[in-house]
Amino acid sequence: MTFDEAFKRLIGHEGKFTNDPKDRGNWTTGIIGKGTLKGTKFGISAMTYPDLDIQNLTLENAKTIYKRDWWEKISADDLHPAIIFQVWDFAINSGMGTAKRKLQKAAGVAEDGIIGPLSLRAIKKMDLNDILMKFNSERLMHLTSLSTWGRYGRGWTIRVAVQLNYAAMDN
Repeated sequence: MTFDEAFKRLIGHEGKFTNDPKDRGNWTTGIIGKGTLKGTKFGISAMTYPDLDIQNLTLENAKTIYKRDWWEKISADDLHPAIIFQVWDFAINSGMGTAKRKLQKAAGVAEDGIIGPLSLRAIKKMDLNDILMKFNSERLMHLTSLSTWGRYGRGWTIRVAVQLNYAAMDN
């Protein structure tokens, strides 16, 4: 799994500019009704990048941000390619710390959000299909626990279903 392959897949989920005032990611503070409503484009949100001109963000600029701030921070070189994309996609959708903790939970290790030697050993010891299935199960359980599930749950479920297809293709 190269970054370019992963990015092409990701843009299938993330794309057009959205400015939903009920989505906290669209606000510069991450708090609905506080700060500036700047929106999200290509999955790059005002909450995460409050100083960025979200509406005028180019696809190339988004790609640079994803490589620098997300791809390079998920231990991509240390994980199986099938796992990398799953964790990366979830990190973009729900936050890096959440994605790493759910991967650790799926592997049965302490959920500290640091994918270090102990986590990597546990992940590598598991059957690839098992870790992929457990990780996506943790992802769904996390998403269904959110107060915004009623509003965004259908879209999140479709996204996880697509991820399960990718997991089957990549393993």
